[in-house]
Amino acid sequence: MDYVIEMNHITKKFGDFKANDDVTLKVKKGEIHALLGENGAGKSTLMSVLFGLYQAEEGEIKINGKKVDILNPNDANALGIGMVHQHFKLVHNFTILENIVLGRETTKFSILQMKGAREKLLKLSEQYKLKIDLDAYISDITVGMQQRVEILKMLYCDNDILIFDEPTAVLTPQEIDELMKIMKQLVDEGKSIIFITHKLNEIKKVANRLTVLRKGKSVGTVDVDKISKEDMSELMVGRKVSFILDKKELTPGADILKVENLNVDSKHKGKLSVKNASFEVRAGEILCIAGIDGNGQSELAYALTGLAPCASGHIYLNQNDITKKSIRERTLSGMAHIPEDRHKDGLVLDYTLEENLVLQSYYSDRFQKHGFLKFGEIRKYAGELIEKFDIRSSKGETSTARSMSGGNQQKAIIARELDRDPDIVIAVQPIRGLDVGAIEYIHKRLIKQRDNNKAVLLFSLELDEVMNVSDRILVMYEGEIVANVLPGETTVEELGLYMSGAKRGKGYEV
Repeated sequence: MDYVIEMNHITKKFGDFKANDDVTLKVKKGEIHALLGENGAGKSTLMSVLFGLYQAEEGEIKINGKKVDILNPNDANALGIGMVHQHFKLVHNFTILENIVLGRETTKFSILQMKGAREKLLKLSEQYKLKIDLDAYISDITVGMQQRVEILKMLYCDNDILIFDEPTAVLTPQEIDELMKIMKQLVDEGKSIIFITHKLNEIKKVANRLTVLRKGKSVGTVDVDKISKEDMSELMVGRKVSFILDKKELTPGADILKVENLNVDSKHKGKLSVKNASFEVRAGEILCIAGIDGNGQSELAYALTGLAPCASGHIYLNQNDITKKSIRERTLSGMAHIPEDRHKDGLVLDYTLEENLVLQSYYSDRFQKHGFLKFGEIRKYAGELIEKFDIRSSKGETSTARSMSGGNQQKAIIARELDRDPDIVIAVQPIRGLDVGAIEYIHKRLIKQRDNNKAVLLFSLELDEVMNVSDRILVMYEGEIVANVLPGETTVEELGLYMSGAKRGKGYEV
């Protein structure tokens, strides 16, 4: 059997912790090979070894049957290996074109020659239907568009072995469908793909074979058409996972959060990101705000939580006007926030886990006296939360947030926010990039809040999550709320029409 990649008996350690423990992965030429595992199972580490970002302590790598040493990403590129990372490696104040040619620039008399690169990229974007504006700055484009830039970066280098690390974690359903088509097209052209994902539907849709990692070890490789989603999830987490959410009957109470005629300015002068939004979230209710990425949901969440100012309108929390209140005042008034970008707004990555767990409460009498922190009390509290919320890391309370897997970083944020017993939780894309076990856990936590007669405002791009978790759905399109529907009285197809602006709900007609 000819394999384009053979990773034999790879062991990668960080101190005493084995991120990969004797893992073997073999990829055939012209296949989409899925790599599945929980957050922290060692998938990204294994691919970082293949891409030259890490060196393994044990094992060997063969490309097209020949043993190779990959000491850095330049070696990987020279061997035809490209990688789209889960957290994009882009320079935000560069244009798309500058990002793609970075490190592979053509110069003449020390002057950058961009014409050839531009022509090649326009051809590639046409060929793979990846429409982009090469002169747009990364800081001004959506995450979905940034994903396209990363893919074009790989195609620009003419790589034959493509690693996609969680490529759909930040994409809308429509963008995911497009990406699946592109992946199939690439394989038809003779390229080989390693596809790291948590989403079982996607594996069933495009992958040929599947290797499962659990706690750093390989559990086995199977043909995708011979395994069910339920068996996949059991292989991944080592137990049966329930896809059915158990919720009490909806009995909404008083309005906890009320938004009146809210307008939020856009980055682009003279435009509004959120236009005249009015709604309420009641006690004992999960209200979901759905929409295609870039239609004002992020800006609305920023305005509600105090991360961005409002242009006009009012926000009431428990009937108190908090429109001009600071983030801490909102927090102390009963608001919790699970942010969209856990690295930028949710954690201080170079702080320890215990320090991150008290970011919202370090100033309370429990954790300080006369301005001096009570480190013993902080560690004791962190230990309680780690056990209660099942947060896993290599060094427990003293692990740096940066060293933890995405799922456990998210659990840390949820532990910190929910343990304060807030009246409303504003959860923005809380399951982005998480495995089925972590998703099940987070959904149960949000439903527990709702069942305890608290309010939950959920922002989601995942239509499965929108339909299964919410009690009521608002759809945003171009900054406006265009529909207010109940999940039992609508369909995914109808939601898609609202999200694309092709239809408006009753009372929202122009």
